[in-house]
Amino acid sequence: MMINAETLTGLSLILYGLATLWYAAMWLVSSRALRVAAPTFVVAGLAVNIYQLTARWLDANQPPFKTLFESLILLAVCIAIVYLFIELLFRARLLGLPSALGCVAVMLYAYLRQDKEVVNLPPALQSGWFIPHVVIYFFGYAALVVASGASLLYLIRPKPLDLHRPDLIETGAINLSVLLDGAVRFGFAMLTLGLLIGCAWAREAWGDYWVWDPKETWSLVTWLIFAAYLHLHYLGGWRGRRLALLVLVGFGAVAFTYLGMHLLPTAEQSVHVYQ
Repeated sequence: MMINAETLTGLSLILYGLATLWYAAMWLVSSRALRVAAPTFVVAGLAVNIYQLTARWLDANQPPFKTLFESLILLAVCIAIVYLFIELLFRARLLGLPSALGCVAVMLYAYLRQDKEVVNLPPALQSGWFIPHVVIYFFGYAALVVASGASLLYLIRPKPLDLHRPDLIETGAINLSVLLDGAVRFGFAMLTLGLLIGCAWAREAWGDYWVWDPKETWSLVTWLIFAAYLHLHYLGGWRGRRLALLVLVGFGAVAFTYLGMHLLPTAEQSVHVYQ
């Protein structure tokens, strides 16, 4: 029997909240216990979220990505995975605080949602394209959430951090721009792949690769912002604060594409607005 959705959401919220506190404490004190505990709580919160999605999938015999509540759980899963991969790859926990805080914000919103019940997928979403399109896009969103956290830290302290603190940086010194750029490039690749899959799906479902659905349009706007980031960075020579600010603008576009479609006057025409 599946545990109550509100209970599991609250549990993951607490676990991510503890991870946030421990990552914040790392900036104040050097402690091996914190270095172990912080990512452990992220993993624990991730495990609860994965259990939620798996249980809902098995209970309803359909992918649990239809409602906003379900998509928020998926987003938290993707943020946690992206961050843990970065921590493992770069051996740096600099982005632990903003990433864990991002998971807290996502799960708090999910906890306050009323649409926790399982909803049957409409025929339009019962397609083999549905799972890869949604999952790939949400990994892109998650990477850009992490990138926005790196941008905020960069704006606060743009110079390379040479703290000689094994709890924050095991390799000695690292430039935040390296973490920011890596997250943006991965996020952009996921957005690109998600767009291409969406075009193929649209062709199959509606007979055309692009129908100018409101969410399609804003997905393109988001993609163009991060395409501009790559162009300005690698061909235009942009560095530092300007790129960090552009990432935050892109994050605003991501947030609106994900959560703001119902505010548009054409929202009723969209098949992408979460119920």
